[in-house]
Amino acid sequence: MATLTSILDNDFYKFTMQFAASKLFPRARARYAFINRGKHQFPRGFDKLLKDALNEMAGLKLTKAEKEFLRTKCPYIDPTYLDFLQGYRYDPDEVYITQTGGELSVTIDGYWYRTILWEVPIMSLICELYYEMDGTARVANEEVCQIAEDKMEKYDKLNITIADFGTRRRHSYEVHDLVIRTLKNHPSKTFIGTSNVHFAMKYETTPIGTHAHEWFMFHAAKYGYKMANLLGLEHWSDVYRGDLGIALSDTYTTEVFFKQFDKKLSKLFDGVRHDSGDPITFAEMTIEHYKQQGIDPQSKTIIFSDGLDYDKVENIVRFCEGKIGISFGIGTDFTNDVGLPRMNIVLKMVEAKPEDGDWTTVIKLSDEPGKHTGDRNEIAIAKQILKIED
Repeated sequence: MATLTSILDNDFYKFTMQFAASKLFPRARARYAFINRGKHQFPRGFDKLLKDALNEMAGLKLTKAEKEFLRTKCPYIDPTYLDFLQGYRYDPDEVYITQTGGELSVTIDGYWYRTILWEVPIMSLICELYYEMDGTARVANEEVCQIAEDKMEKYDKLNITIADFGTRRRHSYEVHDLVIRTLKNHPSKTFIGTSNVHFAMKYETTPIGTHAHEWFMFHAAKYGYKMANLLGLEHWSDVYRGDLGIALSDTYTTEVFFKQFDKKLSKLFDGVRHDSGDPITFAEMTIEHYKQQGIDPQSKTIIFSDGLDYDKVENIVRFCEGKIGISFGIGTDFTNDVGLPRMNIVLKMVEAKPEDGDWTTVIKLSDEPGKHTGDRNEIAIAKQILKIED
């Protein structure tokens, strides 16, 4: 059955956020919850198999070779953090799993610097176990590789760079491995890296990522919605001093983000990441923002990462060409294109407890109203405070 074999089989931004959280907020606590957007029905006994897989994760630890990889690839991460990560062990007691009929419940509770690593591997295990228990056969390995190869040949013609962002909703570790091998061996410079640190090491490519929505969600819990973006970015720059300079824009909508993304931050950060809403509208807003700040948009980059496939990428390229730098993070269209329905699941922070603070409900306001995540009453309060109208 599905299992993880490396502690680095996770998205890079989980480690970069863990380092920052352990440095700035070592006593903060967090709670996460599984959200079954696709209304998938889980087979009987699924909860037990998932618990077994998570219990096995307790034995994972950073090897000397993995530590050396991070040291050489990520010089902006302090050696004290790498020593910490070498001693880190997953604690399955931080995760609570229950099942009622076909409904699965997964919650996580503990210190933020510890629990931050659970989200991505739990999601990838849920996906892999679901397909295993369903028993429906995927396409053969040769076809998995050919599908990825065919996509790369099309992307090559667009003269762009792309990275793999597909860990959390991959079909399986095996499919992910086949895809990364294919991308790495493809004879072009289109593929530049992967968000998965384990595969970045295995295939000698670059681990890619900065921060996720939860970074700003925690800042909202500690400092309020109006200060979340500004202080989130200020604290990020305090830790990384100019490295890892792509800012995520849509936690509380891009319009609100750009009001706080002042000239200092706009110059300091290399660009922004698009993760929801219409990508062309986002590109127009971003280009106009940089122009208003007196910054040449072509000196900056947008990373597009919202449910991309070739047609969406081609449309974005045609619009942005000659206007602003662009790159792309392709997720499940690489790692779960195997002839089966893709899962639509998320696992999000739902509460945070800053040091000397109270437990506070946290929410995410997407650029797509249908993707707002969290308590409805809290969403309404946040929209009122930030003067957002859908």
